[in-house]
Amino acid sequence: MTDVPAITPQISGATGIDSGLQRTASKDNLAAAGQQFESVFTGMMLKSMRQAKLADPLFDSQAIDTFRDMQDQKVVQQMAEHTPLGIGKAMTEFLQRGLQPQSDFNRTGPNPNQ
Repeated sequence: MTDVPAITPQISGATGIDSGLQRTASKDNLAAAGQQFESVFTGMMLKSMRQAKLADPLFDSQAIDTFRDMQDQKVVQQMAEHTPLGIGKAMTEFLQRGLQPQSDFNRTGPNPNQ
């Protein structure tokens, strides 16, 4: 019988949430997250509009539905990149306001005048 070395897990103390929040500190990452949020939000809105069928389509199949979903996804990405609604920008600005005091606190320490 051969000895199999025991596998010991590496414990870093950082959770997935903690390590994910550190990435938001970059302004570029926040802008990308805002654009992705805009894309997801617009996609959900477009999908809801598609579900509210005002008329039955002339040709309907699963292949056409799949193609329409892929087309909608591409349209939504282009809308978020070129003609955004503004929801992603608002979310980005909100997150930036939340991060600025925290980063100022880390650089200068607590403000005794407050």
